[in-house]
Amino acid sequence: MRYFDYNATTPLAPEVFDAMAPYLRERWGNPSSVYAFGHKVKEAIECARESVATLIGAETGEVVFTSGGTESSNTAFHCGLNADVGRRHLIVSAVEHSAGIQSAADFKTQGFRVTHLPVRSDGLMDLAELDAMIQPDTAMLSLMWANNETGIIFPIAKAGDLCRRRGVLFHTDAVQAAGKIPINVKAAKVDYLSLSGHKIYAPKGVGALYVREGAPYRALILGGGQEKRRRAGTQNAASIVAMGAAARLVLQSLEEEEATRVGRLRDQLEKSLLQLPFVRRNGSPAPRLPNTSNLAFEGVEAEALLLLLDKEGICASSGSACSTGSLEPSHVLTAMGLPRSLAMGSVRFSLGRTTTMSDVNHLTSVLPKFLKRLRGAIPQTFPT
Repeated sequence: MRYFDYNATTPLAPEVFDAMAPYLRERWGNPSSVYAFGHKVKEAIECARESVATLIGAETGEVVFTSGGTESSNTAFHCGLNADVGRRHLIVSAVEHSAGIQSAADFKTQGFRVTHLPVRSDGLMDLAELDAMIQPDTAMLSLMWANNETGIIFPIAKAGDLCRRRGVLFHTDAVQAAGKIPINVKAAKVDYLSLSGHKIYAPKGVGALYVREGAPYRALILGGGQEKRRRAGTQNAASIVAMGAAARLVLQSLEEEEATRVGRLRDQLEKSLLQLPFVRRNGSPAPRLPNTSNLAFEGVEAEALLLLLDKEGICASSGSACSTGSLEPSHVLTAMGLPRSLAMGSVRFSLGRTTTMSDVNHLTSVLPKFLKRLRGAIPQTFPT
């Protein structure tokens, strides 16, 4: 298998599995127990909390473990929009993950005004436009650190400074950015930040929410006193330990692995494919995650191309895995102004730790024949 869908999920790293395995076999105690058997599990959870905090430049006590990025983002909206009854305005970017888009839609049914911050054709945003959108009753801005489909990196630190000056709470979905580019929540002046374990080589079903010390907090899940009463329910200890190990792993190899090796592979992939006729890149080449490439293949249905790639043992996607099967084009590409035909013919290739030059060479060697097959033998003229 040649895997080019790391933005959908990552394989469980061997080092991470080794770290979590004892908490599935021998150390299975309840971390809330008073006896030593459970207390040792609690100590492991706190060690993982420290590792996740280090990854994003936070204090240990500012990290709350959750079931994943979606719960983290839902919780952030719950906190930020219930903090002040006099503030009933929310700003979200038009290209947020569905966890943000759907949360905003739900709060709209509760009487909140929702403004969608647009992006340009290159996928970037305009800070002046954001500044003009902030009103006296704006409660929160939610802006992803990096887009999951195009890899475009947004000016989080500048947006954070703007929100802090205007008295607006700021949430960022950093699910795709973590482990790929440096993150420092203090420098960025964010109040809430969402993370997901399975995007950084940990298992599915675990995530974390950064909550700035002093930021309004209201628990989304009620019950016991776990996570200092911030998230009830017995902790998923083994997966939390795994997320801590994964945080250490990606932090250690951040510059060498992601920025250098993976970035070179992505650039080689694009260099080869962009030489083909009727192929274009969606979004600005920079600032962008080093592992992500979103390409439009004119005159081709992405789903048909993905099926042919799958038969060749190549895994890629047409966008977010959370919207797979949708008959509608990507809301991200639509927000960038792509016509429906191009949006429906776009494929995301995302690379990671196990991607090799052999994988890239194989993809770029077989893809042209698939494009020719799908477009037909008769030459066609496609819109520019």
